[in-house]
Amino acid sequence: MTTGLLVFQSDFGKSDGAVSAMHGVANSVQLGIPIYEITHQIPQYNIWEASYRLLQAIGYWPSETVFVSIVDPGVGSDRRGVVAKTVNNHYIITPDNGTLTHVSQFIGISEVREIDETVNRLPNSGESHTFHGRDIFAYTGARLAAGVIQFEDVGPTLDTEKIIALPLKISKIVDEVITGTVDIIDKPFGNLWTNISRKQFKEIAKQHGDSFEVSITTDGRTIYNNIMTFGRSFADLHIGEPLVYVNSLDNIGIAINQGSFADAYRIGTGTNWEVTIRKAPRIVYE
Repeated sequence: MTTGLLVFQSDFGKSDGAVSAMHGVANSVQLGIPIYEITHQIPQYNIWEASYRLLQAIGYWPSETVFVSIVDPGVGSDRRGVVAKTVNNHYIITPDNGTLTHVSQFIGISEVREIDETVNRLPNSGESHTFHGRDIFAYTGARLAAGVIQFEDVGPTLDTEKIIALPLKISKIVDEVITGTVDIIDKPFGNLWTNISRKQFKEIAKQHGDSFEVSITTDGRTIYNNIMTFGRSFADLHIGEPLVYVNSLDNIGIAINQGSFADAYRIGTGTNWEVTIRKAPRIVYE
């Protein structure tokens, strides 16, 4: 290992001592180990969001960075703990419960190893079965980041094709109509981040200022249908106006300038929240 960087993510929040305990375990492995956070505000048990937040952040960190992601509703069960190595040489330590879905699909995983808890577990923690984030994942992550163990010391290799994945939908364009899904809410602003890429959107969007008809449906119900502008940034629109824009992940976002689109229309996330975008018809007044 060259950088020794350790990055935590969880659904623990910071109202108690759980995150501090993980920091303490990491420092017991190597005092002063550099620890950073993606977030500890993942909604409880929301594996989908944990998977997406990894994708959002991981590409901006140096090669060899070790990520520990803990959203683990199956803690204490027979679900596996794993360490995945990406094609860009990042390491992700997490339960095998779908947290690797987005990174696997959009970045790529070259190798996965199952954590051998007989050697990669905090000493004297064997009777505890509800805080693997501290006892197994943070401990193993710190040892890997500090160079105490190498990737090969984590445990036996697993077939990357058999790692648990959440269902994904890929956006598509047919007859200049793009269909995608709402992947995540851009918190705390309430913007919708879709799985529609900028490249795909540019097939129907020629320039900023163009108008588009945007529909959002879930389970067959139309939640939103309106015309909005393709803005270069939020400042292109008046306060309160809706817009489509290119977000920081080079995908299409949907927003209200200085307002929360998600709150205004009670929009959720996942494959059952479908977004349709088409060029708005021109209205000619005679």
